[in-house]
Amino acid sequence: MTTRSVRRARPPLARSLGAAALFAAAVLATALVGGLTAVDTATDYARVELPAWAPPSWLFSPVWTVLYVLVAVAGWLVWRASGWRGAAAALTVYAVQLVLNALWPPLFFTAARYALAFGELVLLWIAVAATVVLFRRHSTTAAALLLPYLAWVTYAGALNLAIWQLN
Repeated sequence: MTTRSVRRARPPLARSLGAAALFAAAVLATALVGGLTAVDTATDYARVELPAWAPPSWLFSPVWTVLYVLVAVAGWLVWRASGWRGAAAALTVYAVQLVLNALWPPLFFTAARYALAFGELVLLWIAVAATVVLFRRHSTTAAALLLPYLAWVTYAGALNLAIWQLN
């Protein structure tokens, strides 16, 4: 006897668009918390000693904009494939990584607590990696969309560690 995964029927368009808006709003809230607490980051970023491989400050906004769109779409794809109940564990970890994402900028920029920010970023990396693994069970596309995010968090972690060590 073999087991087959049962895929649920696609939700109606209005419900699907509503869920897409919800994922977009959650990611936008994450971005706003981070953005509002990281005002004048270019000035702060210019004041700290940076490794030679640090990117220019102007690069962060466009990169994060693209990543946040990918994160929102990935969440929506998982919901669309499995629903809230079917993907409860995956979407819970997804929500955790959004909260961790929002917590990093105040620690790093506002408080200048580079060691604490690095520790928090390690937790974020674990949460994003877990989200990729859990999302793959529901949508390989959603999991793939999170890989650039995981790569950027990896790079940000290395940068955070370097700044902590240099300052």
